[in-house]
Amino acid sequence: MDTLTRLAATIAARRTADPATSWVAKLHARGLPVIAKKLGEEAVETVIAALTGSREELVGEAADTLFHLLVLLDAKGVSLDEVLAELDRREGTSGIAEKASRSE
Repeated sequence: MDTLTRLAATIAARRTADPATSWVAKLHARGLPVIAKKLGEEAVETVIAALTGSREELVGEAADTLFHLLVLLDAKGVSLDEVLAELDRREGTSGIAEKASRSE
């Protein structure tokens, strides 16, 4: 997780940088709807790469998706640690059981 932790810290540091020189700052300046749309685009590209692309394409698109997810989380003030804690909480629980518990 060191790589994702470092990336999350870099994203937080670049949030208020000059939008002319930072993709993160440019996304933040354009607002949450643009950040969310970009994450959606990257997620779709990841799915397409998984279905029709090469292994290398999938790796690249998955990296883009993770990056843009971290930008979105940062924009909403949600830390990577919070997401990791939720994953830890769910560890050892069947996905079916976990999903069913949400509808109760």
